[in-house]
Amino acid sequence: MYFDGHLLTESGWVRGVWALAPVISPVDAIPRGAQVVRGWATPGLVDAHCHIGVGHGARVLSADEQRGQLRTELSAGVTLLRDCGSPVDTSWVQGEAGLPVLIRCGRHIARPKRYIRGLAREVEDARDLTAVALEELARGDGWVKIVGDWIDRSRGRDADLEPLWPRGALVEAVSAVHESGGRVAVHAFSHRVIDDLLEAGVDNIEHASGMDRDQIAEACSRGVAVSVTMLQRELFGEFAEQSRVKYPRYSATMKGLSKNRYEQAQLLFDSGITILPASDTGGYQEPGSIRSELDAWAGLGVPADEILSRATLKARQYLRSTAGFVGGCADLMIYEQCPSRSVDALLHPTQICREGMLVASV
Repeated sequence: MYFDGHLLTESGWVRGVWALAPVISPVDAIPRGAQVVRGWATPGLVDAHCHIGVGHGARVLSADEQRGQLRTELSAGVTLLRDCGSPVDTSWVQGEAGLPVLIRCGRHIARPKRYIRGLAREVEDARDLTAVALEELARGDGWVKIVGDWIDRSRGRDADLEPLWPRGALVEAVSAVHESGGRVAVHAFSHRVIDDLLEAGVDNIEHASGMDRDQIAEACSRGVAVSVTMLQRELFGEFAEQSRVKYPRYSATMKGLSKNRYEQAQLLFDSGITILPASDTGGYQEPGSIRSELDAWAGLGVPADEILSRATLKARQYLRSTAGFVGGCADLMIYEQCPSRSVDALLHPTQICREGMLVASV
């Protein structure tokens, strides 16, 4: 298959003709009788925070159900996903053609009773965090997922979001993962845990709803990426109401995070920090909801060209993927109109291309 039109590259839009079989390469002419698509093409969308294998209520899904999740993602234009924690082994995905690329983190790492039941690998002694992190690194694809904070219900009515790990344990574990060539993503709702994560040198702070201006600036200077997860932030008010009677302190914290969710997200976007497209699909969010996440970015006033860049080029560069670039795998979204001019155009490609094959028409 061949593409004739404008291709989004690291230097911007480039007009030309490319062969897509399956690597994107420039050509001088299209052979007679070849299949040709024309228009505007961008690398496929990235969803850098999903949980393939997890369904509603933290239900563990079968391989067929996982396959359904992945096909739904692909039909939404997502050709690269990072699975930030799953209780099932999804390594089988890498051996099956026609599905998105899946970068795995292994299981969530948490303390006993300090995360969603059944999802995490629970570590009784914080001193074992380093060993467990290295084991999960070996099971994944270069990433480790740690739960940084969660409600501590053992404190009764005084329960609130609390860090799970002593700072020293985090520093040691992150250093060990880095020395082994891996990177670390950490779940973090609260303000309190952020300084520990920055001191430990984590690579990606997920949700990041409690970060203040100084912490954002420090994270930006250190090259830390943030997954804003606007769709998940919309649930904070619900979390607050559900816990209002039994855990009033935690409820007040979640209510405050909910109230400030747009203003704080705007601080993140305005700071220049690396923001990853992240739907939190699996459990709370439906597969393919990355489009709704990006639409929420637009609701903050983020322009279409910035959304496009962050959700394709910059996210792929951060995740060290060459797919969608000239010389890389032909994973593309194809449009009739330039998608950088409006969010509506961006969210509605006409065709999806995976490994040089058209896999969906939208």
